[in-house]
Order: sequence, then structure tokens, then C-alpha cells
Amino acid sequence: MTEWLGSNAGEAAAIEVGRYVDDSRDELLTLLSDIVGQESPNPPGHCDGVAGFVAAWLAKRSIACETVSRAPAKPNLVATIAGSRPGKHLILNGHMDTIGPGDPAAWSVPLYRLTRSGNKLHGLGTGNMKGALAALTLAFACLASQAGRLAGRISYTAVADETVFGPDGAGFLLEQRPDLLGDAVICGEGPGGMTLGVAEKGVLWIALEATCPPGQGMLTTRGSSAIARLSHALAEIDGWNEEQVQPPGEIAGVARSAGEHRLRLSANPGTIAGGYFVSQVASQATAEIDLRIPPGLALADLRQRLDALVTRHRGLAWRTIKGWEPNWTAETSPIARYVSSAATLVRGARPDAVVRLPASDASRWRARGIPAICFGPQPLLASGIDDYVEEQDVVDCAKIYALAAMGYLAGS
Repeated sequence: MTEWLGSNAGEAAAIEVGRYVDDSRDELLTLLSDIVGQESPNPPGHCDGVAGFVAAWLAKRSIACETVSRAPAKPNLVATIAGSRPGKHLILNGHMDTIGPGDPAAWSVPLYRLTRSGNKLHGLGTGNMKGALAALTLAFACLASQAGRLAGRISYTAVADETVFGPDGAGFLLEQRPDLLGDAVICGEGPGGMTLGVAEKGVLWIALEATCPPGQGMLTTRGSSAIARLSHALAEIDGWNEEQVQPPGEIAGVARSAGEHRLRLSANPGTIAGGYFVSQVASQATAEIDLRIPPGLALADLRQRLDALVTRHRGLAWRTIKGWEPNWTAETSPIARYVSSAATLVRGARPDAVVRLPASDASRWRARGIPAICFGPQPLLASGIDDYVEEQDVVDCAKIYALAAMGYLAGS
């Protein structure tokens, strides 16, 4: 299987891929600069500017893109190249929208201009995930130049609406184009530190609601107001943040590099509202809570805990806003092994297999039984103020994507 990467053919491919990417380094950085310059924070998630630059860049290299979209400002790009003989179908996936910048005044660099600081390249979305998108695009062009040597097919998908897990991105694309399920997926979402994301946490967003009879504030007693009841329950839920779990056997290796957060249940009350006036009893209060569920727990486990919680506390009820299970691809799967081997060849060290903290579109393929891994140049666990990537990481990712794809299809 992955022995191909150590064969004469694999070593020759590594040399050719390395030369192609190194010779195209300036083009890669120009593409990254162009797409960082296009505003695509979500919300509102308008990606048509990014899509235009990416499609034009590929068209100059005789690679045609088609657009699959429900909303004109949220296009999804698709391009496919065919090898010279039958084989598997590999998907290279990235997204074009970015998280919001927060307070722009907190940034020390421009939001929409690629700015160099030493080896770092700053700009909104460089880490999440325009650096990886540029690397995936160059890797796809490299693979197109080698199409005659490949088996099977490779499809490139650059999607919208990922950062809010909205309805117009990869979910819509797969509904319209089930042929893009493929046999395996490389998603450019970086888990941080150039690690290999074989798993990610599940999500459960809930609304926790407290009620009580209305009345005058001077008549309240301990725990009689809705806000007090909600506060007591939130204090209990906050304690769940300390819980670590053991991962399933298929990804047992992630425990070796779990760190503080990767196998931890997290509970974040993101919003809270309640009450009407300072002198009145708050007869209603609501908190919206984001629970991130590590592999080793399941949605059913959290639902049982929440049912028990509202039983113990007076006047409480909860409801689901949205949720999905933790998901993973076995460390021993072919696609995980090819990306790991390619990264070892390019970087000189094998990447740790980890649980990625934020959700990604890889979960959409895993939910349909397709092996999917995440690998990309995002340096941190999650992007934030002064978002950045290391320049060499972007270059290396382009090599790793192309080389892993060639190996996977050669192995098919």
C-alpha cells in the first residue's frame, strides 16, 4: 500500500512534485494574496470573489471549473481530472469562507491584505483556511499535469458556507452531486501544528430554559427566580469542562498527543437572556450552550445527562438547536496512511494523529461512510486575531496533497 511512496516510482514522483511546487512558489503566494484580498467572512459568507480568482487561476492552466450553487453569492466550485486507467475517486476539499474578524481594531495587520512578518503570512482566513485552499489548488494543478500517470479520478471542491456549517456549502453540493462522495477525502482543514486530523468532536447546541411564576422582586427566595435556576444549572454544566475521555480503538493513537483539549468535553454558554425589569422576578431565562463531544462519548450520553440535569433542578427544560456525532476515520485507513507517509517524506517527521477541535466538512463525508482526513497549514488549534500561516507550511502542504493523491491512486 503506502510502500509505493518508498518505491522507485514513488521517489521519482516526490522529486517531480517537489520541483513543480518549488518552481510555482511565487504563483502559490500570489494566489493566496489574491484570495485573502477577497472578503468572505461568514456571516454573510459571500464567496463569489474568492471563487472568481480560483476559477480564473485554474482556467489559465486549462482546468475548467463548474459552479454548483443554491445562492449566487455562495458558489461551490468543482473540477475533475481523469487518469489514464480505471481506479478510485479521490476528493480534495477546501472552503472559501472565513470566520469573522471580531473587533478589527484588535488586529495589528490589515484584514484583507496578505502581510509578511518573518516567515508568517498574516490576513483574515490565512489559517482558516485560505492558506490550505491555495495549497490544494496548486496541488490539483500539479496532479493535472501528471494525469496520464494516474489511475482513477481526482475531484477538487472549493465550497462555501463551511464556517457556520450552513446549508449552502458541501452539504448542498453532495445532495446535488452524489458522484462527489468519492472513495476518500483529503480536507485542507488544519488541526494545528501540521498534525493529521483523523477525527473531530461532535457538536450539540442546546437551549436551556428556566421558568418560574412572575412576581415582585422583593419576594424572591433562594432559587425561586428563573435566572437563579438557570445559573445553578450552568454552574453544574461548567464542571463538565474538566472531563477527559478515552478514544475508540480505531483511533487509539490520538491519545498519545491529545494535549489539554483534544479529548476533553467542552461546554460553552454562548448566549444568555432573561428577565424584564430589575425589580421584577425573572420568570423566564434562556442560555444557548455549545457542547463539543470528543470521540468516546456520543450524543445519547449528553442527552441523558441533560435529562437528569433538568430533573434535579426546578423549572428547567432543554431542547436541541443542532447536533451531530463525533466522527473519525481509522488511523490504518489507506488515505490516512498515504497522507501520513507523504508528510513524513516531505517534512522528515511523521505527523501525530489527532482529534481536530472545530467541526469540518470532512464530517459530511464520514457521515456517509467515506474515509476523510484533515491536514493543513493552520498553525493553531483555532484561528483568531492576526490569523496567520507559516509560508513553508503552505508550500509543504501543496507537495503533501499532490504526493498523497498520487500514492493513493497508484495504490488503487
